[in-house]
Amino acid sequence: MDKLVLFNNITLNELLNKRLGESKFGEHVKMLTSIANIYEQLLNLDVTYVIIGLPEDVGVYANYGKRGASKAWDATLKILLNIQSNEFTRANKVLILGHLDFTEEMLKVSELDETKKKSINNARKIVSEIDKHVTYIIQQIVSAGKIPIIIGGGHNNAYGNIKGTSLALKKPINAVNFDAHSDFRAEEGRHSGNGFSYAYAEGFLKNYFIFGLQRYYTSDMLFKTLKKFKLIKFNMFEDLEVAKELKFKEELDRALAHINDKPFGIELDCDAIENIPSSAMTPSGFSVNTARSFVTFFGSQENACYLHICEASPTKKTERQIGKLITYLIADFINAHGN
Repeated sequence: MDKLVLFNNITLNELLNKRLGESKFGEHVKMLTSIANIYEQLLNLDVTYVIIGLPEDVGVYANYGKRGASKAWDATLKILLNIQSNEFTRANKVLILGHLDFTEEMLKVSELDETKKKSINNARKIVSEIDKHVTYIIQQIVSAGKIPIIIGGGHNNAYGNIKGTSLALKKPINAVNFDAHSDFRAEEGRHSGNGFSYAYAEGFLKNYFIFGLQRYYTSDMLFKTLKKFKLIKFNMFEDLEVAKELKFKEELDRALAHINDKPFGIELDCDAIENIPSSAMTPSGFSVNTARSFVTFFGSQENACYLHICEASPTKKTERQIGKLITYLIADFINAHGN
């Protein structure tokens, strides 16, 4: 647990903008005061959701991606704490746990030379270490009967989310992934593009649905791999949003039918949303409201066991935009799941 930095009153008071006559989300969330016995503390708390940040982009670097996803956690907190506390946001059912401190790992990656293949291999070894910490904290949260809301970070953390949840529930879980990419690349050392393939190969992931795969960014080899596995299903962004051959609601139902026979994780990669600063930002993607509808639909299901929002890469100029986007998605999930 040496990586966990608890969210505390000092940070809360720094970020909270109180307003007369209003009740803010941050004024009602729960916090832990001790790092000891996280599982026991969570078990005894009357909360449903545990929000945790994973501020790192080592997995993105290890996948030859553009770094910056480590900044999404701070951008989210600034906005989330200041939305209204009301019957829809259920702040009193939320614990903000804090974040895992990957400063050391980030520093190691910053010192690597990008031009050397060896540096990518080293970064992939660091991702394997990050996996252990993510798996452990998610296992603690789920074992205590709570629902983690995980703010990334890279999509490499899907592996730790799936493994941690699976270990806690003592069985494989399913997953639905709102993403332009399958993240089912070869097991060539851990990175942001193979979290699901590793989780699948190791028996933690069973049924997997990729929602909105972009055909021009998926290799022929990957298409062949995906079609080979009966437990993997997908639809394509172009069929939904360009040719309009598929209907969004029908595809939500089809995805649900594939994953709803057991607990499932909801994964959302901000790369899939149009013009959102991310490691693979796209001018052609789903709208923010479509992403919100996706989270609302799957979040309302009883078997939804976690939400992971990843890959957003805010700059100083775009941190409010990213903070608002992620906050909308968190609030939509809580509202949908509580109804």
